[in-house]
Amino acid sequence: MSARAWAAFLSVSILWGIPYFFIKVAVDDGVPPVFLAWARVTLGALILCAISWRLGLLGSLRGRWRVLALYAVLEIAIPFPLIAAGEQWVASSLAAILIASVPLIVAVLALRIDHSERATGTRLVGLFVGFAGVIALVGLDVAGNSAELVGAAAILVAAVGYAIGPMVLKLRLADVDPRATMAGALVIAAVVLTPAAIAAPPSASVSPEAVGSVIALGIFCTAAALVLFGALVAEVGAGRALVITYVAPVVAVGLGIALLGERPGAGAIAGLLLIIAGSWLSTDGRLPPGLTAVVTRLRIRRRRRIAANRAAAEKSPAQA
Repeated sequence: MSARAWAAFLSVSILWGIPYFFIKVAVDDGVPPVFLAWARVTLGALILCAISWRLGLLGSLRGRWRVLALYAVLEIAIPFPLIAAGEQWVASSLAAILIASVPLIVAVLALRIDHSERATGTRLVGLFVGFAGVIALVGLDVAGNSAELVGAAAILVAAVGYAIGPMVLKLRLADVDPRATMAGALVIAAVVLTPAAIAAPPSASVSPEAVGSVIALGIFCTAAALVLFGALVAEVGAGRALVITYVAPVVAVGLGIALLGERPGAGAIAGLLLIIAGSWLSTDGRLPPGLTAVVTRLRIRRRRRIAANRAAAEKSPAQA
C-alpha cells in the first residue's frame, strides 16, 4: 500500500468510525431510521453533484447507470437505513463491531465473484484474527435479548451489502472518477429512499444535536468518506480497503465510551487488540511507508549506538 492509500485508509477509518455515534444521537432523539438515511444521502448527493458538475465529471457516467443503480442499492440504500434501525436497539459501538465482519464476508464471496480478492496466507490469518476480535467484543451480550437480536440481524444484513458493493465498484466502475461515481450513486439512493422518507417524517421537536448529527453524517461521513473510499478501492482492491471495518470500531467504541456512556468490558479490550492485529495482518503485515522509514532510522541509530558502546568497552581495557 502506498502512502496515498494509507492516508485514504486512515481518513475513511475515522470518517466511518464516527457515524455510529451520530446515528445513535439522531435515532435516540426520534429521527426515523429511513428519514435519517435519506437526509444524509440527499445532502451528500447535493455536495458531490455540485463538485462533479463543476469539474465536468458527470459525463463519465453515461452507459453506467444500471451498474451504478446496483451499487447504490447494495452499498447505500439498503445498509444505511438498516444500520440506523439496528441502532434503535443496540449500542453504537456494537453496531460498528458487527460491521467489522464485512472483510470476512468479502473473503467468502470472493470464492465466486472475484478470485483476485481471495484471502490467502497472512491476509487470511489476519481476517480470522480480526473476526476473532469481533467475537470477543460481541461475546454473549446480544444473546437472550430479542430486541437486540433483531437490531444485530439488521446490521449484519447491512454488512452483506457493504461486502458486495465494493466488489461491484472494483469490477465495473473502477475506471470512473470516484467523485462522479459516488455522486450518481447517492442520487439514485436518495430517489429510492424518498417514498419511505415521506411516509416517516421526523417529529417537529427534533433537537439541534440531532440536526447537527444529520448534517455531519451527510457532509463528512457520506460525501467525503465515499469519495475517499472509492479512490481506496480503485487502488488497493475491495478486500484491503474493507479492512477499515476492523479499525472503525476502535473509533466507534472510543466515542461510545467518552460521549454516550457505553462501557465495554474486558472482552471488548481484548477484541480491540485482536482487531488491530487483524487489520495489520490483512494488509500483508506491513507498516505504512512513512512509519516504516521512521522505524528503519531508529534501528540504524540503535545499531550505531550499540557499535559505539562496544568500541568504547573494547578501548577502555586497553587504556587501563
